Amino acid sequence: MNGYYAGGDPLVDTKDPGGPITERWDKRRFEAKLVNPANRRKRTVIIIGTGLAGGSAAATLGEAGYQLKVFCYQDSARRAHSIAAQGGINAAKDYRNDGDSVQRLFYDTVKGGDYRSRESNVYRLAQVSAAIIDQAVAQGVPFAREYGGLLDTRSFGGVQVSRTFYARGQTGQQLLLGAYQALERQVASGTVELNTRHEMLELVVIDGRARGVVVRDMVTGAFETHLADAVVLASGGYGNAYYLSTNAMGCNVSATWRAHRKGAYFANPCYTQIHPTCIPVSGEHQSKLTLMSESLRNDGRIWVPAVAGDTRDPALIPEAERDYYLERTYPAFGNLVPRDVASRAAKQQCDAGRGVGPGGLGVYLDFADAIKRLGRETIEEKYGNLFDMYAKITDEDPYSTPMRIYPAIHYTMGGLWVDYDLESTVPGLFVIGEANFSDHGANRLGASALMQGLADGYFVLPGTIGDYLATNPLPAGIDATHPAVLEAEAAVRERTARLLAVNGSRTVDSFHRELGSILWEYCGMERNEEGLTKAIGLIRELREAFWADVKVTGVNEELNQSLERAGRVADFFELAELMCIDALHRRESCGAHFRTESRTPEGEALRIDEEYSHVAAWEFTGDGAPPILHREHLGFEHIKVQARSYK
Repeated sequence: MNGYYAGGDPLVDTKDPGGPITERWDKRRFEAKLVNPANRRKRTVIIIGTGLAGGSAAATLGEAGYQLKVFCYQDSARRAHSIAAQGGINAAKDYRNDGDSVQRLFYDTVKGGDYRSRESNVYRLAQVSAAIIDQAVAQGVPFAREYGGLLDTRSFGGVQVSRTFYARGQTGQQLLLGAYQALERQVASGTVELNTRHEMLELVVIDGRARGVVVRDMVTGAFETHLADAVVLASGGYGNAYYLSTNAMGCNVSATWRAHRKGAYFANPCYTQIHPTCIPVSGEHQSKLTLMSESLRNDGRIWVPAVAGDTRDPALIPEAERDYYLERTYPAFGNLVPRDVASRAAKQQCDAGRGVGPGGLGVYLDFADAIKRLGRETIEEKYGNLFDMYAKITDEDPYSTPMRIYPAIHYTMGGLWVDYDLESTVPGLFVIGEANFSDHGANRLGASALMQGLADGYFVLPGTIGDYLATNPLPAGIDATHPAVLEAEAAVRERTARLLAVNGSRTVDSFHRELGSILWEYCGMERNEEGLTKAIGLIRELREAFWADVKVTGVNEELNQSLERAGRVADFFELAELMCIDALHRRESCGAHFRTESRTPEGEALRIDEEYSHVAAWEFTGDGAPPILHREHLGFEHIKVQARSYK
């Protein structure tokens, strides 16, 4: 298209075992080659990232007897961004006896992803979901319980059953502590070597296989090369490309982008999720946004003044002059519609002049009815820490006045392409959690991120990586003197020196903020061909300006956060262009990806299944060269493809 990309060969997942979908995971595990327990201590695996996916994978593989080298850029594995997933984790246990099942979780997840995910992967995710809860309970994760002692559940958007297990408003943190304890047990036993304050800057590929990484000690600036039999990326998503997002400030794309440049295909990069329940922007001083858990939509009612321009205090607006627009438009799901639907609806209300708060960029999330019905004590028990957080940030009491919320960039469904084994197109490179694309399609349902991260780490990767390790050990004699290792180290040194040598006049953050504004404006909640084409040109111009005028202070041989951010933003520039190219190629509205040219007469998203029922996997071909698009066809044998309706 206009020279932006070239077409490539179709892509096929050769690891999918086929056969009855209920038997595929058991079949794959049985057919996978095994590593003898006595030989596992001879196999070394590198894991990048210590969140739920990376931490649980390291703990499980270490328990199995493999030797692990684990890296994270934080000062502690406990500080991974997984702690920010507050609301809960899905599992098909049906404790509420309300009709839930593995089949229903499978159906809801495929439908929620707008039929743009693989059936095999999603069914496996639903299958292992119950085991995740059992594992976490055994670790002591303090899930909420009912009076009778059973684990309690609540509802999340896009479903009509109560399957979300939670630990107050701290679910991600408590699950991460469970994985962290298991990880530290393996550190103490000697199977895991944990390296904090280290950032991956390059993937080492030897004879076509991933064999190691080059990392930077973020305290001393020293570059280190580590080799292993396989490499696992669990480095999270890339939402910070937008600058303002709900992600922690350190979240970045560098690990997966470095792998992409070495041959790992990047799938569906334009699939980013916009969360409807965030505290609105308060000014240009902000460097991030704060997520208010989707669990709040269980009891909070979303509304705006019925008349545009009504700036009265919400307490003075009577019921008859309020528009509970989600309940009105989507009566079957009400305030619990999926995130993409709720986000677009909020934007439409604000665009029509009915938004509230500074700049009219907000809608009300009101708990008055719930407090009246259940009592303040019950609401405090369920959401107290979230209410406290909102009060500290806004200086408003959500118990007495409605919260104000607005959509913001949150999770990324795109990521490195992986097969059924979670192996990328670079043999020996496995990708788990948010860093891969595999399970969520075009829109992630709430409470499924924790589910996928722990499923990949505790159950899926340990069941598949052994098949690779059994037949592909690191060849004898390969060490730090290998030409591929020296080449990777030289590339890192050259890139670092180049960033430090620019010595321009603009800060890294100023470039990042401008890049984020371009992405939000043209590749955010709404996209169209004209805007995306413009965005690609603007990104290219800004990238050139970055390399000509960025100011990176300090030197490499010390703690240098300016240098760290510069390297990450440089990768965001390259990713941002691919995101826009991917969005440009996909001329349909699908999930969280809304093309204004493709909508129903009612203004809802309109898929074009006959043209776009595929995964878009992009191959890097060199700096300045157009990427190659490989399409993986998505077939649906077990779920009928139909227009999503939540009315």
